[in-house]
Amino acid sequence: MLASIAHSVPPRGYGPWEQVASTLAEGLVRRGHDVTLFATADSQTSARLRSVAPAGYEEDETVDAKVHEALHIASVFESARDFDVISNQFDFLPLAFSRLVPTPVVTTIHGFSSERIVPVYRAYDDIGHYVSISESDRHPDLTYAATIHHGIDVESFSVGLGDGGYLLFLGRIHPDKGTHVAIEVARRAGMPLVIAGVVHDGEYHEREVLPHVDGVSVRYVGPVGPAERDRLLGGAVGLLHLIDFEEPFGLSVVEALATGTPVVAFRRGSMPELIRDGLTGFVVDDVHTAVSAVRGLPRLDRRACRGDAERRFSAARMVASYERLFATVVDAR
Repeated sequence: MLASIAHSVPPRGYGPWEQVASTLAEGLVRRGHDVTLFATADSQTSARLRSVAPAGYEEDETVDAKVHEALHIASVFESARDFDVISNQFDFLPLAFSRLVPTPVVTTIHGFSSERIVPVYRAYDDIGHYVSISESDRHPDLTYAATIHHGIDVESFSVGLGDGGYLLFLGRIHPDKGTHVAIEVARRAGMPLVIAGVVHDGEYHEREVLPHVDGVSVRYVGPVGPAERDRLLGGAVGLLHLIDFEEPFGLSVVEALATGTPVVAFRRGSMPELIRDGLTGFVVDDVHTAVSAVRGLPRLDRRACRGDAERRFSAARMVASYERLFATVVDAR
């Protein structure tokens, strides 16, 4: 399994791609498969770990991203004959090596950062075995082997009572994630907002977020680890996910559901796939309807949110789906 080296596997904080790679690798090992994980040297896994980069380049400035990514990808393909299948959880760059080895490469497309990268996927469409992470993120020019929603270890999340009296924003502090919109919606709804996440746009954070942080109506608690994330999610009346892009998936959305916390999200990207409107949250179109949805959150059954996460977004379901796909790809060689 080829993971990203932006962060360790699993990530200590932010790192959704690395989290998915970790969940998948651990699940396959538990199911009896011999898994080699190519990741940073400070990663933790029950699979065999092979590393070139000592740490994630987002976490250690001495790690040159381009140099270590080149060496990282090369290390996988130089040993490709040792494996039945390569699970590419990295991005588009490994596809450039895929015709040079006999081992099939199954590439999970974690989203398109730009339309400019699509020609690479198009060039290897005939052998790519592409996995989309939501139906909404399927590109019309590409052929897909499967759509597999991400899964999480639902049992690692506690079912909360939502008794904290606050709304929660959990994610990157970036215009795409709509942090400023969450602030506006919480203010109009007359509820305090807790903001948790890593700053990915410092100028935006300084201009649109910090002026509203007063420690009472709006609190910013920074990046949070698993325990604090679980506590914040479980205590929230609802998660605000008012995104301004076509998000291919939202791990924080399904994590919220796992704690029993319903979600209010804009109708963008995968949100209508993840949220059962009126049951596990509300899918809305603008600030006005988001405010109305917040007022309707107490009517939703938190047990239904947890049950939906267990049925649709468990790690076991994701791992089993990949296992079937890998077997099909290997058998077809």
